[in-house]
Amino acid sequence: MANTSTPDSSRRSERSRRAIFDAALALVGEVGYDKLTIEGIASRAGVGKQTIYRWWPSKAAVLLDAFTAGVDEYDEKGLPDTGDLAADLKFVLRATADEFNDPAFQAPYRALAAAGANDEELSRTFVARLMEPGTRLYVDRLRAAQEAGEVAAGIDVRIAVEMLLSPFSQRWLMRTGELTHEYVDTLVDQVLRGLRPRD
Repeated sequence: MANTSTPDSSRRSERSRRAIFDAALALVGEVGYDKLTIEGIASRAGVGKQTIYRWWPSKAAVLLDAFTAGVDEYDEKGLPDTGDLAADLKFVLRATADEFNDPAFQAPYRALAAAGANDEELSRTFVARLMEPGTRLYVDRLRAAQEAGEVAAGIDVRIAVEMLLSPFSQRWLMRTGELTHEYVDTLVDQVLRGLRPRD
């Protein structure tokens, strides 16, 4: 007997959404943000451009959703806590440096950063959905270290995290130097020197 069940539209929509995300991320690396178009994304994804416009108002919105699709999984993992704060931070920031040096990561991130510089709403959304969850993980890890006596009691851990992550981001965004494991290790050591309890 033939299968007369109705096709699962939600599954079809999810396949289309995934194809659109993959197309947006691939194309921004190939042609850059300025030449990225809804039409180009639709053609690469094999969908009609009206499908994209039904879900997103702009190419920036598509790219943002594509780039932040895995944030929830990242947020659930948290930072490692081996009891050695310096080692844990170096481990995570070394992996982050490797990620930031990956061309597949660089293209969409730089595109969103550039677009956000002229689009306040996009910038705020980008911060809320990607940067803030990551920052919270560092805040939680430093707070645990503070409770364990590895960080001085009077330290504002949020500002401490910004002291760690801002030079990293500045170096990468402005290309003032290479993001190497050696740089990351030195950054962690110097920041933690100012956060340690005084004897």
